[in-house]
Amino acid sequence: MKKLNLPNKLTVLRLVMVPVFVAVMYFIPSELWILRNLLGAAIFLATSITDAMDGHIARKYNLITDFGKFLDPLADKFIVISAMTMIFYLPLYSSIRPVFVWVFIVVLLREFAVTGLRLIISNKGTVLAAGILGKIKTVLQMVFVLAALLEPVLYRIFGVLPNSGHWLNLLPLTLISMIGVLVFTLWSAIDYFRGGGKYIDPEK
Repeated sequence: MKKLNLPNKLTVLRLVMVPVFVAVMYFIPSELWILRNLLGAAIFLATSITDAMDGHIARKYNLITDFGKFLDPLADKFIVISAMTMIFYLPLYSSIRPVFVWVFIVVLLREFAVTGLRLIISNKGTVLAAGILGKIKTVLQMVFVLAALLEPVLYRIFGVLPNSGHWLNLLPLTLISMIGVLVFTLWSAIDYFRGGGKYIDPEK
């Protein structure tokens, strides 16, 4: 990491935090779900802060590199997909699973497709940075993850979270942000392929 500038070091740090987040969410038992969600949210929020920091520093001090343009969105994908995987896996979120599964599939397909397009374009000597729609999509994904982790904790703390039933129906930010994720995931994918399609020659 000696050759990396500060923004790229922060991006690599964000990648390192991915397995830490997964370990916290997986190994802390369901009986301690409040502790698990709070620790997971803290780690996820830290990754979000480093995401904002590395971009700001890179632009302010002209430290933008092709390495950063490629790795920064990739780090975002790893932490967001890991977080969504844990939310899908945990029994705590079983009530939203029938809806969330479709959002999760759309997110996965979009990220695989865009990453493949990035690789094709990079082989042609061009690097496409994330556009504004992609950035909004990423922000909404982070809002959704944090909402899903923290809203049930807040409801439990304030004593309004039922002990049974479809309690996630009471979590408006989680559900609204999930819809936002779906809309902007599809919209940003269309926009990205519209802009990147010109670099692809189907005859080569």
